[in-house]
Amino acid sequence: MLSIALLAPLARVAPRRLAWGFLVVCGLLAAVLPANAEDAALGAGLVDQVRSLALDKAATPGAARVEVVVGQLDPRLHLAPCERIEPYLPPNVRLWGKSRIGLRCKEGRTAWNVYLPIVVKVWGRALVVPAGAAAGSVIAEADLAEAEVDLAEEFTPVFLDPKLVVGRTLAQALRPGQAVRQAHIKSRQWFAAGETVKVVAVGEGFALEGVGQALTNGIEGQPAKVRTENGRVVTGVPAGERRLELTL
Repeated sequence: MLSIALLAPLARVAPRRLAWGFLVVCGLLAAVLPANAEDAALGAGLVDQVRSLALDKAATPGAARVEVVVGQLDPRLHLAPCERIEPYLPPNVRLWGKSRIGLRCKEGRTAWNVYLPIVVKVWGRALVVPAGAAAGSVIAEADLAEAEVDLAEEFTPVFLDPKLVVGRTLAQALRPGQAVRQAHIKSRQWFAAGETVKVVAVGEGFALEGVGQALTNGIEGQPAKVRTENGRVVTGVPAGERRLELTL
């Protein structure tokens, strides 16, 4: 057991050490926590400005409605106080799905510029698989239904015409209610290299037809090359069984 003589020096030193430890902890907290509440959360007025800007720039023809979900700034940011913050659309940014809006200080002690994450949801009609389907399944008309979906959930286009989907094979599994998109179905091969194909040149108000020999496989959605009867090599889009379309 420690004697009173030994405890006396500790009693004098411990408070100083405790005080020093408290100051160290406070310093660490100051380095981690935002300088003020405005650094951690956006004001309601600024959120409205961001949402209005995104809605204005994200106007999409054919969409029933557009919804913008505003995220939060990185809590580790320490931004100097600013009297006027201006939202703007950064160059080469597409307002589709997960995106971002720029924020810059226009009136403040220090000019700063940060990016605020947002999610742009574009709602529209599309074909869905209500019960879901496994990869490799062949889609039947009874598997499909029409519903409102978030078109911006993925980048590939959705389908609305059942004729373009029925009889196709799924390249990946679909969860219940998920929209059927071009990336979800296997591409068809309309012809093979070496086969004779019909070449159709389509223009405004006319269509010309001829034949040629395929130089590459005709995969749906991919360009293919054909040598025509006069020896000219043309590039077009496979558009059916042994058929290549050229747009003039």
